[in-house]
Amino acid sequence: MKLKSVIYTGLALLATNYMFAQANILNAKIPEEIGMKTEAQLLLDNDQPLEYGYVGDRDILFSKMIWEKVVLDERVNFPLYFPIEDNLGDDRKSLYQVLRENMESGMIPKVYADSYFTEERTLEDLEASLTMTRITDSGIDYMNENGVSEDQLPEEYVIRRTISPADINSYLIKGLWYFDKRQGELKYRILGIAPAAPDVNFIDEENSSNSEPIAMFWVFFPEVRDILHEAKAFNNKNSSSPMSFDHLLNSRRFHGLIYKEENVYGDREVKEYIADNALMQLLESERIKDKIRNFEQDMWSY
Repeated sequence: MKLKSVIYTGLALLATNYMFAQANILNAKIPEEIGMKTEAQLLLDNDQPLEYGYVGDRDILFSKMIWEKVVLDERVNFPLYFPIEDNLGDDRKSLYQVLRENMESGMIPKVYADSYFTEERTLEDLEASLTMTRITDSGIDYMNENGVSEDQLPEEYVIRRTISPADINSYLIKGLWYFDKRQGELKYRILGIAPAAPDVNFIDEENSSNSEPIAMFWVFFPEVRDILHEAKAFNNKNSSSPMSFDHLLNSRRFHGLIYKEENVYGDREVKEYIADNALMQLLESERIKDKIRNFEQDMWSY
């Protein structure tokens, strides 16, 4: 009897998860009803991001701050990049689009210029790095011939470019590895994330793909966890069970390359002391990773 109860409970939970994941698509009579939950579903929907436990400073035996570059060309990182289209519905958006839309709506009130979160930025401040407006040579000739100003110039002589989800080629992630001596294990906590893309002023040039990506802005990750929990990343193995961006990032379901660690040299990057040698930079990144991982192994070696 007890086994039956466990089985029925499990089936009920699976059915509930399936019902939420389908977003009413099987019960909708018109397209507008897709994604709308019933009153019963809303009452049961108490899904919240998993809260971080309190960690006292005295509980941290070891810590190391690192910065990683998550390149979106790698298949494992595709859920952070796709979809790049904006017409697939409210439940199918890329991570950059989620961040940008919530910045514009005011749900993300603060973004920062660097990963140390010391200098705040507004959308007006970011306008120069996210958009580009340029007058063509023929437009300059038109202005000189007709004596008109830039405001009076026809749109055919103006090139406008905005950073889109398709232009984001990597994410920069700042996180802290620490050893919790109370639980006796090595843990990781994300502190900041930044979308990176080539300079908008040169993004359409032939050699722009080889240029170093620039961080558009930094967000303090704990501040946006509720927003990232509501936004879902596509699950290629089971589309009825999407994963939230918060879960994806906290569970480290991505591949990142360490490009900087905190150090006595002002947190210099790997490329600053290993220049023009991609292989050695990669090996140095692996060395930093092994140094952190070996600390936990050494704790249990006698």
